[in-house]
Amino acid sequence: MTPDYNWSAVSYGSAENKMTIEHRNVEGLAAPPGYTHLAIADGARLIFVAGQVPLDREGNLVGRDNPVQQGKQCLRNLATCLAACGASLEDVVRTTVYVVPIDADSLGRVWQELLNSELGRALRTPATLVGVAQLGYAGQLVEIECTVAANASRPLP
Repeated sequence: MTPDYNWSAVSYGSAENKMTIEHRNVEGLAAPPGYTHLAIADGARLIFVAGQVPLDREGNLVGRDNPVQQGKQCLRNLATCLAACGASLEDVVRTTVYVVPIDADSLGRVWQELLNSELGRALRTPATLVGVAQLGYAGQLVEIECTVAANASRPLP
């Protein structure tokens, strides 16, 4: 689903400690399928989240041979990382999704399923979907990394 706006802005904090994240699509470019072309953060603390993998808390692979289940686990792990630094999915300003394709249509199918999932709003930022030949863990089909712009005045947990 393409956003039906050219830009939106979300502000956090008081007048003196204000942070704004603005999402924009660029006129003259094709409408992106679910994400925005740009995110502009002002007054923010940048947080770089390493690629999250489809492992549960005990280190077990989730969703063997199922890239959608693996992607959803990656998003859950991403949300856990964000909570640990006092951020939320709304603070994500850049996302990269790596997928090992299992057939010709799997990249698009995985993207749509993740975008429409409960935590898919993390992917509505400027985002990149990359098909790769292999990822780090045996059986791993998906990995998701992101950059976050959190309110600098908000104390870290």
